[in-house]
Parts: sequence; C-alpha cells; structure tokens
Amino acid sequence: MPAIEDPGRLVRPDSVHRSVYTDPSVFKLEMERIYGQAWIYVGHESEIRGAGDYRLSRIGDQDVILVRAADHQVHVLYNRCPHRGIEILGEGKGCVGRTIRCPYHGWTFRLDGTHVGTPLRDGLAGTAFDPAHPDFSMRRVARIDSHRGFVFASQADHGPDLRSFLGGVITSIDNLCDRSPEGEVEVAGGGYRVMHDSNWKFFYENVIDMMHPFVTHQSIWSAARKKSREIGNLPMELQIGEGLGAPYQTWEQLELRAYGNGHGILGNIFLGVGLDLDPVSKAHFESLAKVHGAERAAQILGLARHNTILYGSGALQTTFQLFRILRPLAVDRTLQEVQLFRLKGAPDSVFRRALLFANVAFSPASTIMPDDMELYRRGQAGNRLQGGDWISLHRNHGSDVDLNDSRLSKNGTSELLIREQYRAWQALMRGNAANAGQGLPAC
Repeated sequence: MPAIEDPGRLVRPDSVHRSVYTDPSVFKLEMERIYGQAWIYVGHESEIRGAGDYRLSRIGDQDVILVRAADHQVHVLYNRCPHRGIEILGEGKGCVGRTIRCPYHGWTFRLDGTHVGTPLRDGLAGTAFDPAHPDFSMRRVARIDSHRGFVFASQADHGPDLRSFLGGVITSIDNLCDRSPEGEVEVAGGGYRVMHDSNWKFFYENVIDMMHPFVTHQSIWSAARKKSREIGNLPMELQIGEGLGAPYQTWEQLELRAYGNGHGILGNIFLGVGLDLDPVSKAHFESLAKVHGAERAAQILGLARHNTILYGSGALQTTFQLFRILRPLAVDRTLQEVQLFRLKGAPDSVFRRALLFANVAFSPASTIMPDDMELYRRGQAGNRLQGGDWISLHRNHGSDVDLNDSRLSKNGTSELLIREQYRAWQALMRGNAANAGQGLPAC
C-alpha cells in the first residue's frame, strides 16, 4: 500500500487504491483534513423555529448541536460539557428552553454556549475556575453560514466562504426553494435513518453511477414492468422502479457535470415527470405561474436534476424535494438520514408525490435502497481481499469537456464525477484546499 505520509498517492487520474475504503488511518485523516475543513450541512432552519429549539447533527466524527437563541440567531455548538466532558444532549431534536443544562452536574449555558451557572460555586473559590473564560463555556464550531435556510458549518476558522465552497451546485439549493411559490421550503416529518456497513465514499460514487441501475436493480424494474403490463398503465410507484430498466442508450444521454470540491450534478432520470404528461406537475406549474408568470415557472420546473452531490454532506434531489444526508461513523460504517421537504405554497399533491417517491425509493423497507446497500457492503468486503490493489475509474476517461467553472461529460455513464471526487479528495488530504475547489486541476 502507498505510504499514508502522502495520502495523495492513493489516487491516480483513472483509479484509486482500495485502502481509501478500508484503512482506519485513512479514515482518521479524512475526519481531520476533509471534515475538519469543508462546509458540512448540519440542518435546516425550519427544524429550529423558536428560541431553545435544537437539532443534533454531526460534522465528520464530531457531534454538534444546531440551536436557535433568544435573539433568533442560529448557533452550532460541540455537544460537550466543559466540566467533565459529558455529552449534554441525547439523540434527536427538541426544545431545551432558555438554557442548556448538563444532565450530570447541572452546569448551565446560554443558547449561544456561554457559561451561566454552576451549583455550589463556592467549592470552586480560589481555583482557576473563571466562568468568563472560554474554557468553561460550550465551544462553538468555528464558522457557520446558511443559504436559503440550509445551515452549514466548518470546523476551520479560515478558508473559502460557503458560497465559494459550493460553487455551481448552489443553484440546486436555489432551484429547490424556487419550486415553492413562496420561495421557501421546510422540513416535513421525521425522516428516515439507515445504517450502512460500508465506507462513506461508496454512497457518493453510486448515486451518480448510471452503469449500475440496469444490473443492480433488475429484480425491481422487471417486476414493475410485469405489473404494469398486467394492469395496463404505469402509475408513479411503478414508474420509479420500471425506469431503472431503461436501456444503456438512455443513461448515456444524461448530463453529468463536475464542479470543484467534489461536487457534481446528474440530470433527471425520471423523464416522464413533465408538464405535458403529469397532472401533479401541471398543478405545480400553475401555482408557480400565478406568482412568477408562465415563462419563469417553466424555467424553474425545467431545471430537472436527479442528484446533486454536495460532497461531504449528501445528495440533494430537487425534483422530489429530499436530501439524503451522509454521516461517516467509522471506516466501514456510515449513517444515512433521508430528509423530506415541503414546498411552501405548492399544492398538497406535490408533497404527496415526493412522499411516495421517498417511501418507494429510500425508506428502510423500500425496493431500491436495499439493493444499493448490499452492493456497498460487498464493496467494503471485496476491497479487504488480496484480489488486486487498484479500483478502475476508466470509463470515458479523457473525453470530458472543460468549461469555465466545471467539467462536463459527453456520456451519462461516464465515471467523470467519481474521478472528480477523488481529485478533490486528493487535494484536501494533501492539505491543499485551494486545489480542491478551483480550476479542476488537469491530470
């Protein structure tokens, strides 16, 4: 295996070393150099509407609290009491009231993390204890910013700002919000949580890999196709599965666009959802046209993207208004959270369609997600074996088109976006964040 002293040697222009998935020391370095630097999604402002409302989240291997203070400001705090290091809040979300209180010894903190009080404070007289010193307050994450309600945090006190880091994929967040007649979205329901027995990078590679659906999901699309013939039509719940059996020529027509920092966009694979074919989309269009006019409404709904990779955070699906959030836990263990959004002011049928899609595609009992997770598990297992050291990423290598702010593939089955993820990975792991986000450096 190449020396960990230079993790960049684990990446070639057309392949990566299998240890990027299996070596715990590589994972540890990723937590420091990728998740310790990048802007990571920690939650949506609609989850913390009032003072004291909080949501637990995670940045790499660090548990954090997203909380709203009395002045309506949003803060991100490490979930640790400075007294004895206790994890203060348990899993989930809720409301702490006016202060955050440690359940062990009762130290209390304002909603911005600053120290408020300590029981039996006389026992600390004459010591170095100083409630005004930062060491005795909950520590804040170095930087926090939001875009249209999506809150991101970075553990680094320097580096590119959020908009520079996201680059071109910020337009997918904009498009999701623009699909609401009010220009806003809100988290709806509790979401799903699914554990992967695999490395976190398998997910990012798979969601923009269009060579796998026809093979991996054959049992799903063949069953959906059979059922459709029996009933004489193709309802949405069958279309979701049946579409996975499209011929390779269909997948080759999809847009693949790579941006810096590992981000990228895959075009819409559900081409049957359109203004001329789908009554739900027609109603959606009419609700937008009342606010923006027909031309602008058509532009908003015409920006059809299936997956947008926000590298390090997850995959955003604008068409079906959901976010699959990824949280690395160990070199071979990853948590996926599926968050569904409601488009404020849109017809209820639009949300019901998104809910149907989420249930069919991504719930723990779905027909699609288990296939992918089994392949993630097999990838993790296979890369521990002595069957070869390098992972091939050769498909359509060398045929991509360089644009001013991105790199475009001529073929939707290309492994372009995976290669670009590893370009960013290589730069970040070498401590060169500038090259991860700028210029898509040449091979």
